[in-house]
Amino acid sequence: MWLYLIKRFLHTIPVLIGVSVLVFGMLHLAPGDPAQVLLGPEATADSIAQVREDLGLDKPLVVQYATWMSNMARGDFGRSIVLGREVFPEIWARFKATAILTVTSLIIAVMLGVSAGIISAVRQYSLFDSIAMLVALAGVSMPLFFTGIVAILAFAMNLRWLPSAGMFSPAGGDVLDLLRHLVLPALTLGTVSAAILARMTRSAMLEIIRQDYIRTARAKGLNERAVIYIHALRNASITIVTVLGMQIGYLLGGSVITEAVFSWPGIGQMMVRAIQARDYPMVQGGVFFVAAMFVFINLLVDVLYAYLDPRIRYR
Repeated sequence: MWLYLIKRFLHTIPVLIGVSVLVFGMLHLAPGDPAQVLLGPEATADSIAQVREDLGLDKPLVVQYATWMSNMARGDFGRSIVLGREVFPEIWARFKATAILTVTSLIIAVMLGVSAGIISAVRQYSLFDSIAMLVALAGVSMPLFFTGIVAILAFAMNLRWLPSAGMFSPAGGDVLDLLRHLVLPALTLGTVSAAILARMTRSAMLEIIRQDYIRTARAKGLNERAVIYIHALRNASITIVTVLGMQIGYLLGGSVITEAVFSWPGIGQMMVRAIQARDYPMVQGGVFFVAAMFVFINLLVDVLYAYLDPRIRYR
């Protein structure tokens, strides 16, 4: 197991290097000059050139990339061009809000998606199965920004049940205030993952409950609940965990749109503003941090396979 973990960890290094090359290349090849954005439209050519020299933007891209990667290897994510502060503390402060939103959305997705998938598989072709799969299809088809806008119009503007933006009220709030602000963005972000989990759980459970050992368990007189939740669900958990690991990455990426729609103060909102301001260090650091989290989560999912299925042995 330890040898496998070391190999998988080593395999993540080229992935992260590839991500860094893509992020760095796309940002620096995109139109726009951070010095121009920083100084404003009335800045002179000399002042822009001076700022570019101070920021190191006048050097070749290869040199800039090598400098950035060498600093990253030492844990230095650079300094924000716009804010003038270290990038990593800003990312970490924002990541707490993103983590709250992502974990809550994941809990919603698992509770709704897995439960609906199990019931749909057990009651195949029933009215619940038809409605659940229709709702799941609608959830997969609707984009996040559309779902978020509809939720704001329905529950914040018309019914006035929940707040539409922010993490706390302007005057400050407690845990209850946080939960009220969390409901709409978490439901918006978790709905799509719940729909995907429901469809995949249903498919995996249908395949499992037709197996001979499930019929044998029923023939031995085991309770139906034990057959479904102990025997069938445990064997279907490999597929569910695989999809769940992918959905965590989707939730981290989808938080960019959700946080922008609901003004949630997380990494997504931070990166949108950094892109608009051409704040290269902030965008590069944020994307690299999220990518590293996704790679780490995939590693954890691979390790879980060995515990969920004793037949799997890593060599």
